Amino acid sequence: MSLFERYLTLWVALCIVAGIALGHALPSLFHAVGAAEIARVNLPVAVLIWLMVIPMLLRIDFAALRRVGRHWRGIGVTLFINWAVKPFSMAALAWLFVGTLFRPHLPADQIDSYVAGLIILAAAPCTAMVFVWSNLTRGEPHFTLSQVALNDAIMVVAFAPIVGLLLGLSAITVPWGTLVLSVGLYIVVPVLVAQLLRRRLIASGGPAALDRMLARLGPVSLAALLATLVLLFGFQGGQILAQPAAIALLAVPILIQVYLNSGLAYLMNRIAGEQHCVAGPSALIGASNFFELAVAAAISLFGFDSGAALATVVGVLIEVPVMLSVVWVVNRSRGWYERGATGATDPDGRSL
Repeated sequence: MSLFERYLTLWVALCIVAGIALGHALPSLFHAVGAAEIARVNLPVAVLIWLMVIPMLLRIDFAALRRVGRHWRGIGVTLFINWAVKPFSMAALAWLFVGTLFRPHLPADQIDSYVAGLIILAAAPCTAMVFVWSNLTRGEPHFTLSQVALNDAIMVVAFAPIVGLLLGLSAITVPWGTLVLSVGLYIVVPVLVAQLLRRRLIASGGPAALDRMLARLGPVSLAALLATLVLLFGFQGGQILAQPAAIALLAVPILIQVYLNSGLAYLMNRIAGEQHCVAGPSALIGASNFFELAVAAAISLFGFDSGAALATVVGVLIEVPVMLSVVWVVNRSRGWYERGATGATDPDGRSL
């Protein structure tokens, strides 16, 4: 495990503090960076997300989709949670808590925007950090790879329609042009660039060349992640300091959503007889969010100072510690899980 992975929560906490402090000390600088946009899509955020996500996407071989059938139970459970449960359960939780129970305690003019941000947050499954979570649970790497590849392929065509459907049902105006542009910039472009670069590297120097490039880009991806967090919390620092109660209230549906969906995926895999090394990543992929895309889409759709942007940033704020707690539960419950998964098979399909 790398130094970054070992102290992930610490680095995120430092970036949050630094971003809030810099945003408070240098508001004009962050306003200038925030104004650098085209069609409401912020260019500095886009560049940082490309630098962060493309090295992660380089690891994905879309040919791994051919291996989907090997772990069909885990794949089926994860797809069900990611696309049939998570966006809709978050929409329900957002309206229950933010739109109803917490409404008297939140700014009235931001209620719809908060709900929109929570929906956007849940509409895309995590891509980049999934490899970290899978590694921490000793997950089956081929399952993780094929699941991420399949999710990315689905996300290219499904993210915008699902968000548009749920925001439309929530009676919020959907700027479809900006939403589609965000999908193109934050999903389609990075996937295409990463796959073209991957093919060129393998053609010229084989897997060794790809490994060397990944080793070089690792620090770049890390720096981009940390810079993105600093930038995002710099943009939202004033609101975070001014609305600590709102942050705490917005965290409630996010926390419930993470534990609900990870627990459901974990139990469904156990009932289906899937291996623990597949069930762990399945639960984590099923519960985690592609917060880079969510934040960028919320900013593009509603602006930097919107409740939607703040809601997605709250997701960033709690994502790492919450997912680490899920990792802890998955690892500690391995014995219990394996006693119940009587129909489990090994990677070659043989009964255990």
